[in-house]
Amino acid sequence: MRNIKRALWGILVLLSLIWLAAEPDVFQSEDLFALRAAMIQYSGVLAIGAMSIALVLALRPGWPETWLGGLDKMYRLHKWLGISALVFALVHWLWYEGAGWATELGLVAQPERPALPPIENPVQQFLAGLHDPAQGVGKLAFIISVLLIVLALVPRFSYRWFFKTHRLLAVTFLVLAFHTVVLAEFGYWTQPLGIVLAVLLVSGTVAAVIVLLQRVGISRQATGNITALTKYPVVKALEIGMTMEPGWRGHQPGQFAFVTSDKGEGAHPFTIASAWNAADRNITFVTKALGDYTNRLPDTLAVGQEVRVEGPYGRFTFDDDCSRQIWIGGGIGVTPFIARMKYLAAQPDRGTGQAIDLFHSSADLDEDAFARLTADAAAAGVRLHIFIDARDGLLTGERIRAAVPEWREASIWFCGPAGFADTLKRDFSAQGFDVKTRFHQELFSMR
Repeated sequence: MRNIKRALWGILVLLSLIWLAAEPDVFQSEDLFALRAAMIQYSGVLAIGAMSIALVLALRPGWPETWLGGLDKMYRLHKWLGISALVFALVHWLWYEGAGWATELGLVAQPERPALPPIENPVQQFLAGLHDPAQGVGKLAFIISVLLIVLALVPRFSYRWFFKTHRLLAVTFLVLAFHTVVLAEFGYWTQPLGIVLAVLLVSGTVAAVIVLLQRVGISRQATGNITALTKYPVVKALEIGMTMEPGWRGHQPGQFAFVTSDKGEGAHPFTIASAWNAADRNITFVTKALGDYTNRLPDTLAVGQEVRVEGPYGRFTFDDDCSRQIWIGGGIGVTPFIARMKYLAAQPDRGTGQAIDLFHSSADLDEDAFARLTADAAAAGVRLHIFIDARDGLLTGERIRAAVPEWREASIWFCGPAGFADTLKRDFSAQGFDVKTRFHQELFSMR
């Protein structure tokens, strides 16, 4: 999470500094309307800059994953950049409209506009001729973008419709890019700010076109065929076994993939619950009924069905040098740990590695599911602790520390609800545990 915050603030601060270099005297003028004009430009630069980078991240590029800690973290940065773009776009609009409101209320007097010298630069003349249409379409694109971003932040807005409507932001970006090119201060384009803006706008435009053509992640897609479906009705889980075609490059335990079984529904992220063996090319996903789509999966999927799988993604790969590891899986969050246990079971020298304790907390008791989990743990040499809420009470940091006296030498790997993770982090931090470097969390929600 630290790198996400660093990236977000680094982007905003860097854009601010580059803009200030182009407007060094912005705060020396006592003219309110001159300040307004500058703030319109500044807020516009921040809004379009954040939106451009958010669109690039929507392509799921591989290079930022390692530094950010996985695609789930990169999507969190994408989300924060989207919110930042929304905030700065609102500020941009308020600065633009606020002067008219203040004048109508008699709070300020409308200044007389001085006669402007004729424009001699042909490019500037051309852009000046597009001023009015750029303002009109920019205002419309702003309104639509605000609505789309707000909808994306509403948890109850179904993923199916989120998938369909969120893509429209690529269209509004193209309109806002035109708005920016026409209405940005012409002098910016001959300064470093203009170079940065140009790079952002071109990158965002290319990303928007790729999104609209539905070519995101195309180089990492492969076909899979469903070979088995196992239902666990008590915990509302479904295990999906597949055989992958040669296009699949393999994966590490703890990674996930985007699976498309219904083109109208779009791709959904599912954690992989199996180790990779190139000889049989089998892969397993475990899903839980958490929404409309996952509720329907047991009835809509069938053995022999062909699906599209994109990935693998994620850096939740259990890599550290601690002598012990504590794994905590809340509900369906146990899935990456299943994959890791299957991987460890296939390693003949696993006994020389780390001591591992897996804590699995569940609201329901499913004997079949837990029997398989117990067998996986035994085969991998992992000590398993199962907590059923109604039977055992809630899993707490105190109970984990009591079960693992050497917890201070361990790293913690967590996958589950965000609120559960926050509670545990506060608890362990209060005991002097370095949660910033040794508490690894898979972000459960990517919206």
